[in-house]
Amino acid sequence: MDQSQTNKITDEKVALVKAQNYCAYQERSQQELRDKLHEWGVYPSIVEKVISTLIENNFLNEERFAIAYATGKLRQKGWGRNKIKQGLKLKKVSDPLIKKALKSIDEDEYLEMLRKIIQKKESYITEKESYKRKYKLHQYLLSRGFESDLIAEVLRDNEL
Repeated sequence: MDQSQTNKITDEKVALVKAQNYCAYQERSQQELRDKLHEWGVYPSIVEKVISTLIENNFLNEERFAIAYATGKLRQKGWGRNKIKQGLKLKKVSDPLIKKALKSIDEDEYLEMLRKIIQKKESYITEKESYKRKYKLHQYLLSRGFESDLIAEVLRDNEL
């Protein structure tokens, strides 16, 4: 028999305490918590009650999550705004909060991260022709979620 079937959480208080611990560990989106509660086998009637209680007690805050996610992905993974936006959409964060999170990213830090990634990747590219080097760098940076016009501007300024 499936283990999640045998260990369903039927008590609202148990589910609430477990969810509080889950949210206290790191910022979570409402959808992440909802998915986790379903994974734990919490009854659907209890799930929304637990989520609303956590929001009231400020354990769960979608705006705080979105900002933490955006700055974390930039600093830790070197993601650009496009990839961060896509990640937040997958977490089912609302569009106004996505915009707010993207605005919270410091422009100087963002450009510095872009330059660092360019320097690091540039050392791995063996292509001799500068046009092809720039093209490969541009494609790589697009895949990291950076904006095309910003990439072009920084590559032009760096004169590779």
